[in-house]
Amino acid sequence: MTKNPPYKSLAYEFETTPEVGQSIEILPGVRWLRMPLPFMLGHINLWLLEYGDGWVIVDTGLNTHKTKELWQQVLGRDLGAAPVNRVLVTHLHPDHSGCAGWLAEHCHAPLWMSREEYLLCRVLAADTGKTAPAEAIAFYAASGFTGDALKHYQNSFGSFGKYVSELPQSYHRLTQGMQIEIGRHRWTVLIGRGHSVEHACLYCEELNTLISGDQILPTISSNVSVWPTEPAANPLQDWLDSLASLRETLPEDVLVLPAHGKPFRGAHLRLTQLIDEHLEGLEKLRVACVDPLRAVDVFPLLFNSEINQGNLIMATGEAIAHLHYLEQKGELKTWLDDEHIRWYQLK
Repeated sequence: MTKNPPYKSLAYEFETTPEVGQSIEILPGVRWLRMPLPFMLGHINLWLLEYGDGWVIVDTGLNTHKTKELWQQVLGRDLGAAPVNRVLVTHLHPDHSGCAGWLAEHCHAPLWMSREEYLLCRVLAADTGKTAPAEAIAFYAASGFTGDALKHYQNSFGSFGKYVSELPQSYHRLTQGMQIEIGRHRWTVLIGRGHSVEHACLYCEELNTLISGDQILPTISSNVSVWPTEPAANPLQDWLDSLASLRETLPEDVLVLPAHGKPFRGAHLRLTQLIDEHLEGLEKLRVACVDPLRAVDVFPLLFNSEINQGNLIMATGEAIAHLHYLEQKGELKTWLDDEHIRWYQLK
């Protein structure tokens, strides 16, 4: 039950933000740690949970020399050389999983992940150094890629493993509704889908706190994409279902600890905003697709920022996710033309 009236705006909880490579205590047994990212977001928030005489690490940062150096300092300075009992990863993306294998080995700690995230992370890392498969090239060509765009994709293929240390050969599985005792508190696993395949959030009723990973972010919307490995997927349906489920499950005044940005309250408001943003994009597509369009043609309808080589793959994946949602609702028809370009049109 909601403890307070509905929030009309997000309420940020803490005035102090930790410096990169530093951690601060924000709740009993909970420390907020920031690590650097060498791209637009600039940082990732990681969480340290006190566990008896040791600690549980939640998310790990990229596998870079800089991040490892900072972790060495944190382990000695902030954790007082106390043992790390578990390394827990919300999902497979490199800013979350990158140092997981290294930390697990370095700290002699078991890795905890959901099954689909663990297995897919290992599959993607195994592509390192390989050439782009013909199916993937055809997927992006059908979306409207030509010339330089296709070359850029081929040159960047297999880069996932660059920022992910090798995962352990065994792990502990996180599942929906699972109860985890960490120190004095019990955390419940809440699974979200759409941004990744089996994203694990952690909710503590006693602290009224959610470690949300990328499932709820305060100022940006997580990427929701179709990828060449599953070209007929409908991740936007999964994403919208997950957001609605969290809105039903969580109290309105829960403290959200996001992977990017600052901790906040007002989860119901933010979840509604995220849902509405996609519904608005879908409505724009319904209007525009009176005429046949390719995935690359709908960028101006869905995105306010410039699409360049740095974000082209994610923009394309998200555009296709929106088109697939409407297609699988029976609202769009799709076909390949004689040049194997895929078109979408309102029925």
